[in-house]
Amino acid sequence: MLGFIVHEILSQPAIIAGLIAFIGLALLKKPIRTILSGTLKTIIGFLILGVGADVIVQSLNPLGTILHQGFGVKGLIPNNEAIVGVAVKTLGQQTAIIMSLGFVFNLLFARFTPFKYVFLTGHHTFFMACLLSAVLTATDIQGAPAILIGSVILGFLMVALPALAQPFVRRITGDDSLAIGHFGTFGYISAGFVGKWLGNPEKTTEEIKLPQGLSFLRDTTVSTALTMVVLYVIVTLAAGPAAAASVAKDQNYVMFAIMKGLLFAAGLYVILAGVRMMLAEIVPAFQGIAEKLVPEAKPALDCPVMFNFAPTAVILGFLASFLGGLIGLGILSVIGLPVIIPGLVPHFFTGATAGVFGNATGGRRGAFFGALVNGLLISFLPALLVPILGDLGFENTTFGDTDFSVVGIILGYILRLF
Repeated sequence: MLGFIVHEILSQPAIIAGLIAFIGLALLKKPIRTILSGTLKTIIGFLILGVGADVIVQSLNPLGTILHQGFGVKGLIPNNEAIVGVAVKTLGQQTAIIMSLGFVFNLLFARFTPFKYVFLTGHHTFFMACLLSAVLTATDIQGAPAILIGSVILGFLMVALPALAQPFVRRITGDDSLAIGHFGTFGYISAGFVGKWLGNPEKTTEEIKLPQGLSFLRDTTVSTALTMVVLYVIVTLAAGPAAAASVAKDQNYVMFAIMKGLLFAAGLYVILAGVRMMLAEIVPAFQGIAEKLVPEAKPALDCPVMFNFAPTAVILGFLASFLGGLIGLGILSVIGLPVIIPGLVPHFFTGATAGVFGNATGGRRGAFFGALVNGLLISFLPALLVPILGDLGFENTTFGDTDFSVVGIILGYILRLF
């Protein structure tokens, strides 16, 4: 039974969110029909968000292959799913227990500290549990001590990192009703500070003035589609038909690029729809959690919840972060650290979110330069993390988002000192 709860229920973020909505609505003593409707809509909203994210990944992965084969770049591509897939073969049980107890400590920290956040991004919780398990094992801490240390650290991170980002989230959303629960926080905070230093929040990306003939570009779906089609076609033409052959197969490689660009826009549209449905249900349900279990509790949600607040900054942030990744690739190739090839998926999700953070504090310049810094961070930090994970045979891949690298590097060196 415990195995079923750990491996099946707690590994499904949509189910976790639905349970939270169910508990919150039940504590508010809502009618059964309202509890059932709110629970199901929360789960479905999360699933819709996941479908959109899957479409984005399906759209971006072939472009990464074309870049790799067309330009002959060799190195590591950070991928959270890939490294977790390797790690769980030897650390699966310890990781699952750390994740489960980490959620318990999250609730305890939220209840008894000023950090009133409940972290609901289940897959990122699992990724961080895996990182902690790997670092602890690499420093010869295993068994019960590793589980206890990892669980406490995980639970603390699940409240502390949303708290660090909350001043910026408050500026983005205009209130304190939700938080960001995604382990790219150091990149987002950096983007917020860079925007504050270099930009002007009055000149927001969402008010970019267009000529009358181009007014149709104010539609986020249309502007996203055109931007991504142009990007895909340029990259594919530059790489050549041979580089695209393995992913385009029998389809004309230019048409393949056009369709993948349009698919990206469709995925983003689905993500935004899922976010709207999920927020409409889970935020009111959290009133019950706040009133009964964790006073003033706030849901810490996956990074796409920020996309609705500045859709133009999402695309600008993605492109700027990817540019930062290319710059980082060039520098790493020269200075001798492990070469990190920009992964389009982490650059989209974290770069887009960094763009929203930078826009909130520094407008257009903040969105661009903030996301550019995020791109540099997710190039250099994973390169520094590689040696810490190397003893466990993870040399061919590493974690992608900033918080995994920051936590892994700090924890790894502290444990080795003592």
